[in-house]
Amino acid sequence: MLNQGLVTYHEEIVDYFKIRGVSAIFLFRRNLLRQMVSVLANNYDRNTKQLNGTHKAHVHSRDEAYVLARYKPRINATSLRPNLRNTRESTAKTLKYFKSTRHIVLYYEDLIQNHTKMVDVLDFLKVPRRKLVSRHVKIHTRPLSQQVQNWKDVYHALKGTRYENFLTADYKIFS
Repeated sequence: MLNQGLVTYHEEIVDYFKIRGVSAIFLFRRNLLRQMVSVLANNYDRNTKQLNGTHKAHVHSRDEAYVLARYKPRINATSLRPNLRNTRESTAKTLKYFKSTRHIVLYYEDLIQNHTKMVDVLDFLKVPRRKLVSRHVKIHTRPLSQQVQNWKDVYHALKGTRYENFLTADYKIFS
């Protein structure tokens, strides 16, 4: 959660990590547009509390996932590219700040596509290898074009730019 003071107080946190022997796992998204949809949807639910008056960032049933996935955010197409650039820069800055710490970098899409990636995490943590199971149910499973209210605006804002691959970069969901 880079927005929770990690970058702002990186010097103090790096010192703390080194003194205490903390290992960090950085989990990023390759597709920053999908990340934006998730963040906007999560913020929406934080305000509306669609599931029995409670906010849930992670769900454990397909029914709950369906309810949350119905929300289609409207993305500000004018500020989209600067926002994506800022997110990329923040990620690069974070990795630079924490390069002297013991850490591993993972990408959400890699975890979804390659379940053996978790073996890398277990090895990094120096814990015995085992089969890991999650009760979490993925919320946004449809193509991005079906998840964004103003898809045409978003499409035109990114078409022909360095971020164009975010428009079509989808992945299969394994059960």
